[in-house]
Amino acid sequence: QVQLVESGGGSVQAGGSLRLSCAASGRTSILYTMGWFRQAPGKAREFVAVIRWSGSRTHYADSVQGRFTISRDAGKNTVYLQMNHLKPADTAVYYCAAAGNTNWPPSEYDFWGQGTQVTVSS
Repeated sequence: QVQLVESGGGSVQAGGSLRLSCAASGRTSILYTMGWFRQAPGKAREFVAVIRWSGSRTHYADSVQGRFTISRDAGKNTVYLQMNHLKPADTAVYYCAAAGNTNWPPSEYDFWGQGTQVTVSS
């Protein structure tokens, strides 16, 4: 099994920045891809960004392209989401997810974190 723990959420004004972290533990050797998702109140969960565990590929939702950057530190088993130029529309609970399949993008994610709240005020 793999455990994922997110951190770094908080409240920020529009235009500000936050960096989310997702620390993976357990059988991390089985992971191929890590992703970030978010869910705003009353809305469905949506994809934000994804990265190969090797760091070789990344992909972003159009809504965050150019503002968010996903990265990973393999030595720390941690994936980051740097969020710049934040907008009120970015307000959501952000979830980290991990996939053990090799599909790109993953057809499904096997492990999920508990989520961290990001609130952007205007």
